[in-house]
Amino acid sequence: MVPDVSTGSDSRGLIAYLFGPGRRDEHTNPHIVAAWDMAGAPDPGRDPAATYSQLARRLDHHVDLRTRELGGKKPPQHVWHCPVRTAPGDRYLTDTEWAEVARRVVHATGIAPDGDEKACRWIAVRHADDHIHIMATTVRADGRRPRTHQDGRRAQAECRRIETEFGLRRLKSGGLTAPRTPTGAERAKAERHGQTITARQWLRERAYAVAAAVHTEADYFTVLQSLGIKVKTRLGPESGDVIGYSLAAPGDTNSVGEPVWYGGSKLAPDLSINRLRERLHDQEIAGRPRFPADPAEPWQHTITAIQTAHNALDSDDDAAAQAHLAAFGDALCNIASATPGPHRTELRAAASAFNRARRSATRADHQAAHALRQAAKELTYASNEPGGLAIALLFATVHLACAAAKWHEQRGHEQQAATADEAFRYLQAGYQQAATPVLADLTHRAPRAETAHRFEQDVRAALPNHADRILADPTWTALTTTLACGETAGHNPRRLLTQVSTQRELDSAECPAEVLNWRITAQPNRRTQAARSRSTIGGMPPMSATPHSPATPRATRPEERSRHR
Repeated sequence: MVPDVSTGSDSRGLIAYLFGPGRRDEHTNPHIVAAWDMAGAPDPGRDPAATYSQLARRLDHHVDLRTRELGGKKPPQHVWHCPVRTAPGDRYLTDTEWAEVARRVVHATGIAPDGDEKACRWIAVRHADDHIHIMATTVRADGRRPRTHQDGRRAQAECRRIETEFGLRRLKSGGLTAPRTPTGAERAKAERHGQTITARQWLRERAYAVAAAVHTEADYFTVLQSLGIKVKTRLGPESGDVIGYSLAAPGDTNSVGEPVWYGGSKLAPDLSINRLRERLHDQEIAGRPRFPADPAEPWQHTITAIQTAHNALDSDDDAAAQAHLAAFGDALCNIASATPGPHRTELRAAASAFNRARRSATRADHQAAHALRQAAKELTYASNEPGGLAIALLFATVHLACAAAKWHEQRGHEQQAATADEAFRYLQAGYQQAATPVLADLTHRAPRAETAHRFEQDVRAALPNHADRILADPTWTALTTTLACGETAGHNPRRLLTQVSTQRELDSAECPAEVLNWRITAQPNRRTQAARSRSTIGGMPPMSATPHSPATPRATRPEERSRHR
């Protein structure tokens, strides 16, 4: 059951909508199911003699009195509106049940507490099977305004109790960090223009993607404008500094042809100017993005930073963990942009789903996640996809999304846990799509039996407690190819296995050989590093090196080629 509290100033216009046919003739049998006074509230839906004006005057009676007291000044935003909708698949409630829901909501929110004879006037209108609209005028009979602080949260809490008592599907509790949902008018407008999402949702996705890629506030606005998005900033009256901003989608205008503006905070809480500055503040000092000599570096840096984020979620520092979740949201945006292939659709869906899981009521210490945010920005400027490294990174994101869902669940962040789990499923599907052919190819190119036997001895020596599980893993053969490639790249297989096993525990891994395979893939090429180091020491700039994925081993000498057959 979903309540959605808002305020306005046009009582008659809202009444006309509630009792009218709807924007697409979807309203059927509109009528009042509950009111402050069922005997005294004219019902335009049931009484032919009643009119919208009569009902509006009865509701606004105390507002009019207060207006006369104030010398013709109506209280601002005096109309309180709260649709309450059951979840898809729930049974339809009766009028009597909806009346009880309405009375409990106006009591819980402070609009009309039980037994308060001077409470605000209100009505509850039903014009569809699955929802009602509660409307009230927020001036009491004694001329005071009601105490409606945190009315949205209180309405949510009451609806959770109603769901349990009425046997309805229990929805996830919110944390007051969800973005605003598109209005019915916005959805209808999108449908008229043949668009699958509203302008608000389109702008939100573009704003997140741009914020994930840029380094400065100025770049944020510049890139948005380059995408055809209109930007309007609000300046402080004394300082002249930007204190807010609004965006308008290309071609999105109102009835008089003016752009439809959405403030940053109205798109999402963490897109406000202040929240953006917290994330971009230190980037101005860090400088412009660099272009590494080795194109594999951005991918390796991001994998390492994601492993650090995983450790942060295991710690007791919630502020640092929240910062890593926010940075992970940026990383998912950039990974989706930097990764070609058919699985990009899954990655974009994961990034979109995780936007809800990236924030909670916990205040983030963004400096703690600086490394992950910087590594993710490097991906924006990566020159190409370095083979298996991209899949290794995707594998790491699957596990971090799963950990994020558990972190939120442990703290009672129900909506965030649900959307993190949704992102996990998208990432898992994308990983399977991308990894399956690569693992099959690694298996097909397995080294000779004596080489595989030598690697088996290395596994038993380096990881004695996990050796049997690793060797029984269906991806063990693929791992032998990766170990052979690592040896070609200058690594000692036994030391390499010991090194990657310390990154995180293997006890909980269902496929430990697969885990080790992608950890090894993410290790830098020793020969390339040594060559770059020698060039730097000799006074020459490092030469650009071609990344060598374990999926494409490099064996330049005959003895190297024969050793891995």
